[in-house]
Amino acid sequence: MIARLHNNQLKKGLNMATLSEDMKTFIENNLAWIATISKDGELDLGPKMSMFVLDDNHLAYHERTAGQHFKNLQDGSQLVVAVANLAEKKGYRFRGTVTLHTDDAIYNEQVRVAEEKGTKKPAAVPVMEITEIQDLTSGANAGKTIAKD
Repeated sequence: MIARLHNNQLKKGLNMATLSEDMKTFIENNLAWIATISKDGELDLGPKMSMFVLDDNHLAYHERTAGQHFKNLQDGSQLVVAVANLAEKKGYRFRGTVTLHTDDAIYNEQVRVAEEKGTKKPAAVPVMEITEIQDLTSGANAGKTIAKD
């Protein structure tokens, strides 16, 4: 499901990488993994089953545990999201900066979504402004940047 929100609810950068329709569908149908880094340089990696496409330039998820990823993002960590499908040997990596939404229209809409799905209320909704997209499809272009601000 793609959330539709008013433009003024998101931080709009001048230069953002843009998701194609194929990428949006791929994200919606495959498990996303995120990586953050602590102030001490310790990496954290984990799956995010709640990842969704917010619009052409933003990914978001429900931060339910408010654990290490959340702390790292609060401390200014960038976010890396990887989505892959082993059977298709296809995937994408997204890089960007995050705004944490905890008490605004974006957050309130996602609380409603969580209630409808019967999932835990998010502590926050991290929204990533995509600054780079890399191809993770098996082959010569694996790891190559396909869009960058």
